[in-house]
Amino acid sequence: MKPLPLLSSSMNWLKMLEDLSFRKLIYGSKCPEKLNYDFNKNGELRHVDTNEPFNFNYNNSLDSNHKRYEALGHLIIEYVYELLEQVCKLQKIYIPIDGADNEPKSFIFLSENALRNCPTLVVLLQDRGVFRAGQWCQKAIIHEGLQYGTQIPFITMALQCSWEVIVLNPNDNYIALKTEKEEFSCVLKSPHVIPKRYNSSPEEHTTYVWDHFISKSTAGNVAFIAHGYGGLVFINLLMQRTVEVMNKVYAVALVDSTHNTVHQTQGNFQIREWIQKHCRKWVSNNKPLDKAVGNSMKMDCPTVSTGTEKHSFAPSSSLHSIFKYLKNEMKVSTKSHFVRSPIATRSRKVMKKT
Repeated sequence: MKPLPLLSSSMNWLKMLEDLSFRKLIYGSKCPEKLNYDFNKNGELRHVDTNEPFNFNYNNSLDSNHKRYEALGHLIIEYVYELLEQVCKLQKIYIPIDGADNEPKSFIFLSENALRNCPTLVVLLQDRGVFRAGQWCQKAIIHEGLQYGTQIPFITMALQCSWEVIVLNPNDNYIALKTEKEEFSCVLKSPHVIPKRYNSSPEEHTTYVWDHFISKSTAGNVAFIAHGYGGLVFINLLMQRTVEVMNKVYAVALVDSTHNTVHQTQGNFQIREWIQKHCRKWVSNNKPLDKAVGNSMKMDCPTVSTGTEKHSFAPSSSLHSIFKYLKNEMKVSTKSHFVRSPIATRSRKVMKKT
């Protein structure tokens, strides 16, 4: 079951796809076998001649079909990067920031005012896999469309709320070296790899970005949206930078998160209490969207349904529910500041009278 279509306000970016043809990227690549596909005006991947969806079984060779699928995935990575810069107007920032010119680097994407003049900042943290920054699920991109598998609807909605955005790239951990014996492949596979400094794992990458970017942002309200393994990575960050995260992050949306509160928090009830108060989890379930789902972990956060049983649809199906949650939590957070202020004022007046 496909989730409901996304609202038109979050799909305006699809109108810009004509100027950023995926087909041009394919023909400009060095892939030995051309892939005659492009994304249509609805963001769906279709064969240029037949208008048919992508077919994995191109021929009788499983190995050949798999290499073709990998080549497509690699090109989608590059295309989504281009969309983040050209459509979402995000800036690519290379890390580590002190890296030498010849050093393997990763990168993240930031909106223009993510570090300054920023009241609210949304950080996107994806699942673990072959996909890179800007993607929730590559399978969903290929078979359902850009609006279901990329993070772009989340980015555009955040920007429409006048919020700033940081897109993490937790799976870009190393560079593979091609040997003379290896034939060309759009996706390099080699046992010879060089880890990227401070980015050798999703956990290390996220902690580095926190220390050098998120913690330095002027944003008074920081929210995380984490999918799958990204939820585990966030809890790891919470354990590593407990005081900083608790003071700066006001809400966390966990989508099909693989975190384990009991195991990861190591009996720290203060952290568990914070998770209960500031996190909400959406899980793939056949119940309608936002319906409560039973939670066997008493110390975990409130859990609701994504409205779909498919993991690949979980983020897109929960999009509007997540932003409603973030907005409501921001009101609660702001209100709490106003509640404490009058109490302190009355206390000072009482002290003056005595």
